[in-house]
Amino acid sequence: MEKSICLRVQEEAKYIMDSKENIRATANHFHISKSTVHKDMQERLQKISPEMYQEVKKILKDHLKTRHIKGGEATKEKYRKK
Repeated sequence: MEKSICLRVQEEAKYIMDSKENIRATANHFHISKSTVHKDMQERLQKISPEMYQEVKKILKDHLKTRHIKGGEATKEKYRKK
């Protein structure tokens, strides 16, 4: 794997661990696609740094658990503004 890709993957993982942001926010921060971030976190990070992979995996799993709650809050707020 190219060194530049390895560095990018590690920077993305560090960003997620520090900020606890989701895939979409990470993609926006690094100006790359969500698909790239997904591939980086699911495949590449596991090969580069298994320790970081486990930490990021835990954070992203928490995002999945609370996704339905955040979606409901966003919908409620949308209709409250109308």
